[in-house]
Amino acid sequence: MCHVHFMRAVLRNVAKKYQKEIADKLHEALEDQQKMQDFSLELESRGYSKAADTIERFKLDLSNHRAFPRDHWKKIRTTNGLERINKELKRRTRVVGAFPNDESFMRLAVSILMDINEEWLTGRKYLTMDVK
Repeated sequence: MCHVHFMRAVLRNVAKKYQKEIADKLHEALEDQQKMQDFSLELESRGYSKAADTIERFKLDLSNHRAFPRDHWKKIRTTNGLERINKELKRRTRVVGAFPNDESFMRLAVSILMDINEEWLTGRKYLTMDVK
């Protein structure tokens, strides 16, 4: 789960008048595993057990991006890249309408993905893999 969807899932289980306060604390807690654990306990003590359960369920997934170089963290901690690819696939397949068979759909989808890959390789780089 990306950070944005995680924040939304936690805040969905918090009273509206406390959402700003909880969001600020949650944003700060995303920086450290121990802070996240402490914040989960705080939410539990305040009576927001569903929000605390959401934190407990996804706390390990939230730090996966830290295994990569720090320069990449901002781009891979969310699912924006994947959502953009899905949006492009949807836009281009909607033009076609109905596909005669699965193979024709796959040919179109693969060609779209190849175009995106080529753009990332030759155009503006989304992530640079230069080792420092």
